Amino acid sequence: MNRKDFLSLSTKAAIFFGLSTAISCKDEAEKKIAPILNKTAKGTAFGLTAPKIDKVNVGIIGCGNRGQTLIQMFDWLIKNNNADIVAISDLNKEKTAKLNEHLQKKHNRNAQEYYGNADEWKKLVDRDDIDLLIIATPWEMHTPMALYGMEKGKHVACEVPVAYTMDDCWKLVETAERTQKHCMMMENCCFNNEELWVLNMVNQGVFGDLTHAEGAYIHDLRKHLLDEKYYENQWRIKHHLNKDGNFYTTHGLGPISQYMDIGRGDTYDHVVSMSSREKSLSDAAKHAGINKFSNVKCGDMNTTMIKTKLGKTIMLQFDVHTGRPYDRLNTLVGTKAVHEGYPSKLYINEDELAWWGHNWLEKEKYNEYREKYNHPLWNKLKTQISDNSVGHGGMDFVMIYRLIKCLNQGLPLDINVYDSVLWSAITPLSELSVAQNSSSVKVPDFTGGTWKNKNTTEMLRNI
Repeated sequence: MNRKDFLSLSTKAAIFFGLSTAISCKDEAEKKIAPILNKTAKGTAFGLTAPKIDKVNVGIIGCGNRGQTLIQMFDWLIKNNNADIVAISDLNKEKTAKLNEHLQKKHNRNAQEYYGNADEWKKLVDRDDIDLLIIATPWEMHTPMALYGMEKGKHVACEVPVAYTMDDCWKLVETAERTQKHCMMMENCCFNNEELWVLNMVNQGVFGDLTHAEGAYIHDLRKHLLDEKYYENQWRIKHHLNKDGNFYTTHGLGPISQYMDIGRGDTYDHVVSMSSREKSLSDAAKHAGINKFSNVKCGDMNTTMIKTKLGKTIMLQFDVHTGRPYDRLNTLVGTKAVHEGYPSKLYINEDELAWWGHNWLEKEKYNEYREKYNHPLWNKLKTQISDNSVGHGGMDFVMIYRLIKCLNQGLPLDINVYDSVLWSAITPLSELSVAQNSSSVKVPDFTGGTWKNKNTTEMLRNI
């Protein structure tokens, strides 16, 4: 892409592109950054299909909080011979053992365990009997593990974010295109009941033409971030000590991007990001007597605005410091309808214009829309979803079900590598905007121009 379209870059900006902090001058920074800005993709992984896999053999890397939930989502698929867990890996033996306890209890079998050092996971990936890697490790390991997996002939499904530097985003696109292996970011909120209901209404024309959306990750994580054991080696809070921006874009942005056909007729054009002052997390650390976390760089609230090529706008917020109720906003504005989440509310335009006092639909009318437009996948899987509600109310099960079923049938995945990278790239772009006094930052085209092709999203075809 044209370097003139980007901000004037300095050594401070280089880190957001995944380059060394040892760059000594602006000229050197621009010389190293230019190849990243000028990259182009081929677009050859869009609509990617692979040979059918009757039973998907799975290896799980990362057996901590997330891995312990995800393995449960495979129970129904294992029982029905759609998938099997053949290997698991973690630094900690106790964590791999815990996953095997589940497999033994539910399926009377164990997976091969790999643990004990930082490179042990590679032995799992090197096996020739694994079709799919599930990556549920700390953020900084996501891209290296995904790249290694694709190079070793594996499909990859990775926890969010799939990358958090621009350089890593491009590496994932290039490797997926070259190897023709699936690389899906497991954004579970795209598979939640409310979001799928809204998506179905969008596809059925209820919203008319879309103009604006709002999403968020607002979740009080202070207790988790400060706890010595919840995150291994307290890896997550360390991001908050050294960076400022939106570190967790995809829970809000993934569903919105699917509503707006991002990557399938439209794409992001530019980003502007601003962070508030930081107070809440450092105050909580001081109150708990934890002096090492008293200086936090990440602001309490980050607000990022995105404009698309076709002129739609997205407001995205990130706040895991403040004591407030959980919220993803899930606001969608169209010419015929408006939705707001938490709690879910729906407004439908009437033919006759009113002066003022517009009201959300009454409960009875709202429920009619819920019933009429409830996504067919949730209707189909009611029993399984109910049995797996531990997975964030069922959306984790739906996500894993779809992933495995698409591989069983040789179909494109619901979230492709371009989606995964684009939604993740907003993190480094937001950091760069914040660092440059909230200047506008252009978004690269990771798709090789394929976003221009109006193409109904692959999402949940052939359910």
